[in-house]
Amino acid sequence: MHQPLNRPASAGAVVQAADAEHGEAPHTQHGSRSRPVTVLVTDGDQRAALAIVRSLGAGGYRCVVTSPDGRSLAGASRHAVADIAVPEPGTAPETYVTKVRAIIEEENAALLLPVTEASLLALLPVRGRLGAVVPFPDAETFRTICDKRRVLETAATMGLRVPAQREIRSIEDREQLSWSGPVILKPGRSVYTRSDGTREKTGVRWARSREEFESALSAYVPEAYPILVQEVIEGPGTGIFVLLDEGRVLARFAHRRIREKPPTGGVSVVRQSEPMDEELLDRSVDLLNRLGWSGVAMVEYKRDLETGEAVLMEINGRFWGSLQLAIDAGVDFPRLLADVSLRRPVIPSDGYRFVRSRWFWGDVDHLLAVWRRGGPRQGSRMGSLAAWLRAFGPGYRSEVFRPDDPMPFARETANWFREGLSR
Repeated sequence: MHQPLNRPASAGAVVQAADAEHGEAPHTQHGSRSRPVTVLVTDGDQRAALAIVRSLGAGGYRCVVTSPDGRSLAGASRHAVADIAVPEPGTAPETYVTKVRAIIEEENAALLLPVTEASLLALLPVRGRLGAVVPFPDAETFRTICDKRRVLETAATMGLRVPAQREIRSIEDREQLSWSGPVILKPGRSVYTRSDGTREKTGVRWARSREEFESALSAYVPEAYPILVQEVIEGPGTGIFVLLDEGRVLARFAHRRIREKPPTGGVSVVRQSEPMDEELLDRSVDLLNRLGWSGVAMVEYKRDLETGEAVLMEINGRFWGSLQLAIDAGVDFPRLLADVSLRRPVIPSDGYRFVRSRWFWGDVDHLLAVWRRGGPRQGSRMGSLAAWLRAFGPGYRSEVFRPDDPMPFARETANWFREGLSR
């Protein structure tokens, strides 16, 4: 059963439909005056939030941003009218929800777009009391799609290839697991809940020896279990990105990772759009439908270098870090999601352009990591430097720096140097 997007039953009470042919901005009625629809975008320190604000601001929406300190990447954009400080959703979820609800009321926001998993886990259980449309399925469906073990088990029953894996349910169980490496260790959920109700993000670790394996496991707190111990799949990362509305594909996009941070595997820092693998798209949509998903989603794969087969890694049921690449390629996921959520006319997006995109400071971190450590997986130092320099040439777009909106890059640059000095 498909989980519908949370949206108003009647568009007339919320939004005055624009003339799609003439590209008019979305507006609400306020007395006798017409004014733009306000969208509240959380987690302004995320690059995805910046892409959302730029997309919706250019589309005529009024964008208000929240962030922990009120001085975020997205909040620096000329398309953001405000950047409001809120508590961390993981460490103070109840206070965070109260603050977000107050901002929605004060700003008369019609749409709320949470960006991180922690924000979604805090807001989805109470979305009916927030006073704005939250275009995601219910909290239980979101928790299901965040459960890596359950997603991979469901995918395997549908014939998708998944990594061979073992599960360590608790700290005590790890003594019974024989070493066979190298492996990747992944918590079953990217965000775990402590006994006091607060949440913490956790990450993936590599282990190439028994010593690294023991050290990596010891670094996880008990609440982060179960831990998945997965085989290493050698090959480029690829992604299938979709916007689903009750089973209907409204937008589709595919990309391939060129460089990542860290170099051994992580977030993409250079990536390019790829021709759509129609069979893989169909199987990805079938999996999302089986999980009852509607809304935006990233289905992440690795292409096995030996077989060329796509191996499912995980699903992210939210906006992803490299969102700007899809927008630059012609698939405006934020605008489409906002429009369909507010029942505005939407034309499904099918084709897209070839684009390469670079997250500059992430790519600097990649280069520094290679230069410091080297090694066969990271490539040669001089080869990596040459590839890094080529990204200044034609054919590459900067993800964060835009000549017509330079302040986010200036803020990110200041933060990068500040964090470097503190390390």
